[in-house]
Amino acid sequence: MTIIEVFADVACPFTHVGLRRFVERRREQGATELVLHVRSWPLELVNGEPLDPDHVAEEIEEIRAQVAPELFVGFDRSTFPATSIPALTLAVAAYDLGPPVGEAVSLELRDLLFERGVDVADPDVLAGVARDHGVEVDLDDDRRVREEFAEGRQRGVDGSPHFFTPGGSFFCPALDVGRDERGNLQVTPDPIGFDRFMDSCFA
Repeated sequence: MTIIEVFADVACPFTHVGLRRFVERRREQGATELVLHVRSWPLELVNGEPLDPDHVAEEIEEIRAQVAPELFVGFDRSTFPATSIPALTLAVAAYDLGPPVGEAVSLELRDLLFERGVDVADPDVLAGVARDHGVEVDLDDDRRVREEFAEGRQRGVDGSPHFFTPGGSFFCPALDVGRDERGNLQVTPDPIGFDRFMDSCFA
């Protein structure tokens, strides 16, 4: 088993694309030995305030237009979570049962938010995910999330998602994100960067 670490926020749409692209390429290559360890990088701690659902909706609109029209089909800004820390807390606990369980929970949380329009800060929703995967967790205890966040800062994480592979580290390798001269968000695929990232997983 080869662990591919990624520091990311549950509520980051760029991460959702990056993880989906990773899983797709892993399946295409039959690289079942590659397993994601999705670590905590809560953007509300980075920014000092919760993510703005309108800003996230703008990012999603650009991603769907330029990169992935098949994704974010159920996104609903009215159910966007007020905080991602409880969901991250659940994901950290899921990894105690092994990398495959942690990966499954991490992917499911993002699928709930971005494809099914579910509020992943809702304690009942999180309790249901925990129950389905056999995870025991105290959602009010965010100590381990903050510890992972501190570790990410020490390791030089640039943002969400930031991958660490056997061959190097990569910030948002699936996408090229920027703004044009008028300040409009621009998101395009980065196939060369993504190929380089995937190659590094086997280094």
